Amino acid sequence: MTRVAAIDCGTNSIRLLVADAAPETGELTDLDRRMTIVRLGQGVDRTGRLAPEALERTFAACREYAEVIKEHGAERLRFVATSASRDAENRDDFVRGVLDILGVEPEVISGDQEAEFSFTGATKELAGRDHLDKPYLVVDIGGGSTEFVVGDDHVRAARSVDVGCVRMTERHLVNAGAVTDPPTEAQVAAMRADIEAALDLAEETVPLREARTLVGLAGSVTTVSAIAQELPEYDSAAIHHSRVSRDRVREITDWLVRSTHAERAAVPSMHPGRVDVIAAGALVLLSIMERTGAEEVVVSEHDILDGIAWSVA
Repeated sequence: MTRVAAIDCGTNSIRLLVADAAPETGELTDLDRRMTIVRLGQGVDRTGRLAPEALERTFAACREYAEVIKEHGAERLRFVATSASRDAENRDDFVRGVLDILGVEPEVISGDQEAEFSFTGATKELAGRDHLDKPYLVVDIGGGSTEFVVGDDHVRAARSVDVGCVRMTERHLVNAGAVTDPPTEAQVAAMRADIEAALDLAEETVPLREARTLVGLAGSVTTVSAIAQELPEYDSAAIHHSRVSRDRVREITDWLVRSTHAERAAVPSMHPGRVDVIAAGALVLLSIMERTGAEEVVVSEHDILDGIAWSVA
């Protein structure tokens, strides 16, 4: 048993997992799992730089996580940074700040590496469960990018494309510095066209339609599941390995793109940091299900963070 810590710093959120890993049995036992919305990717698509206030929010979360890691006595730590810090001109400021706080240098990984970690984290415990057929298509809808991975026991093909809930919201749903409330039909149509073009790109290298089971990861997908189940609050245990039909995803997405900020904020399972970006994230999920013909999505709370932890173990 090895006690490990993994940090996944994405465009919208930063997450920590401290766990005991037993590679011989394939078991990963959570000791602490937490997420903080920091919006590191605020404005990156427009400016090409990480905003000072976004960096400070991220460093504040890192200081909190450093205390948690110390309390649990994790033997090893790996910090992986994804889309926003990969794209930014001033990513060296980010690297120096993390190194000062946590004592490790963040690894700014490629989209393909990101996909590998996501696949491992999502599928390691699915073998033999509920007659889920292989190959799997694992889809990780992040803030800045979406990763597509097809594989059986191992990855066969992977691709990262630049459509995520934050990037799509900022590119298509923001007018005069504020998210349109609710979005116009033209805005939604433009966003949908962008998503479809990204799916075309993904399909050049990943056989999306060959998969027998669609596994969906990250906050947009888990929030759609929470809404589908009408949960009174966000409940990881109820969400993990839940299944949501394509018709239900379409119904939820249609409501989200027509709703106001106040209506979305009133959903009891909605994290405040997702209120403005959930419509875009749900539309990405629906577009994937329609493209692949998937009748349902299997929702996983285990994702890139778990894959990073296994890589350390």
